[in-house]
Amino acid sequence: MKKHQLNEYLEILKQYGLVESFDLSGAGDVEIEGLTYNSKEAGAGTLFVCKGAAFKEEYLKMAVKAGAAAYVSEIKYDEKAPYIIVSDIKKAMPKLANLYHDFIWKKLNLIGLTGTKGKSTTVYFIKAILDDYLVGCGKKESAVISSIDTYDGVVNEVSHLTTPEALELHRHFQNAVDSGIEFLEMEVSSQALKYHRVDDIVFDVGAFLNISEDHISPIEHPDFDDYFHSKLKIFSQIKTACINLESDHLDEIMEAAKASERIRTFGLTPKADIYADHIRREGTDTVFEIHCDRFDMEFRISIPGAFNVENALAAVAVLYDYPIDAEHIYNGLYKAHPSGRMELYATEDKKVIAVADFAHNKLSFEKLFGSMRADYPEYHMIAFFGCPGGKGFNRRKPMAEVAAAYADKVYIVADDPGDEPFSQTSAELASYIEPTGTPYEIIENRAEAIEKAFRQIKQPTVLVMAGKGSDQFIKYGKTYVPCASDGQVVAKLIREYDEKYR
Repeated sequence: MKKHQLNEYLEILKQYGLVESFDLSGAGDVEIEGLTYNSKEAGAGTLFVCKGAAFKEEYLKMAVKAGAAAYVSEIKYDEKAPYIIVSDIKKAMPKLANLYHDFIWKKLNLIGLTGTKGKSTTVYFIKAILDDYLVGCGKKESAVISSIDTYDGVVNEVSHLTTPEALELHRHFQNAVDSGIEFLEMEVSSQALKYHRVDDIVFDVGAFLNISEDHISPIEHPDFDDYFHSKLKIFSQIKTACINLESDHLDEIMEAAKASERIRTFGLTPKADIYADHIRREGTDTVFEIHCDRFDMEFRISIPGAFNVENALAAVAVLYDYPIDAEHIYNGLYKAHPSGRMELYATEDKKVIAVADFAHNKLSFEKLFGSMRADYPEYHMIAFFGCPGGKGFNRRKPMAEVAAAYADKVYIVADDPGDEPFSQTSAELASYIEPTGTPYEIIENRAEAIEKAFRQIKQPTVLVMAGKGSDQFIKYGKTYVPCASDGQVVAKLIREYDEKYR
């Protein structure tokens, strides 16, 4: 990897008008050996970035003591070290990362997805198709950055953030290239677009899946307009934009997409470049036909929910320009099963059906509950959900109303309370369910709630466990506390039930 002098980092920030003051104290010709905002990673020749509301000056002191060559910050600290003061550290970080990694993303086939619902599922449809093709060619599997997990050839870990900060993001790109990986698919969140995490990179192809009101709170987006227009920014960074013709606000999306070099459409209408019809359920599979100028054939996905056909179409649209034949598309779509997305469990006698999903907003709730009600119309339905603390306030009422409308009983459970007391969140959710007349119960521990409901089942019942998917942690304060996932809890109960009645 090419190394750059501290002066070069200063110049790139000057080019973008971000520098307010600086003092390199004769260190301008020092070659930068590392770039980080984590004081524990700092060492000789590191350019240290001071960022975040929780940043403390002691972190800078630790970095300088470890050998940091200089720091970049919005604030001038008393620490005696070369510095560059910038007007906006969020805008500065992608500039620094691009120079440090020498625009490494250009060596990847880079795929980006945004939308309110379906990003993770679509990413893993893409990954499964790509990997089936790549392995067949004797190449490395693709890298992925999603809200579920991250794999870059070096790092393989559970994700806590949909789209990482710019410094981490470019490090993942570097790891992928160094590992001989050619493709990387990733989710691009509205926060990443709004706060410049993906600035100055260009996606070879990307998709805009859909849009509905979400992520509106004092710490996210002040209103829908801010959320929507943050999402639309992605088009200025996409060569080929794939658009879902089923999305709300389609006219605005299509207008914004003109910023991309090319537009490809997909959907459930023949007006789309790639469209699907004859959608039906066969067992737990969803079967459908895809039509385009390359093929007209039947495909199937092994996860329930007709709405996932749109996600499958998005994956096909995104990979359309690559030399991937229909066989790889068929294999990939059928093999793909993203962790925590529509994970289905059932007792041998089919008396109990359970589904675990990451659904966390009105649109995803409507799709999840609507799909399960359509698939199991005669079953008693029990819902389990909560809301993360301190954010997503606009989600709470719609989610509670959707759950109450579909379910015969609702359990309000914890979902990453953070710094907000569970009693406060649950009381608010209960106030929205109460007027509907749907019975509800508040049990903070998700496993306890699922077990209690399961052991009281007397008739065919479907359990819909929303919000945490396959997560094996729950966030209290700033700490991620280990726990069994919803799926693990219900799978154990089902095993016990099957052994008893087998």
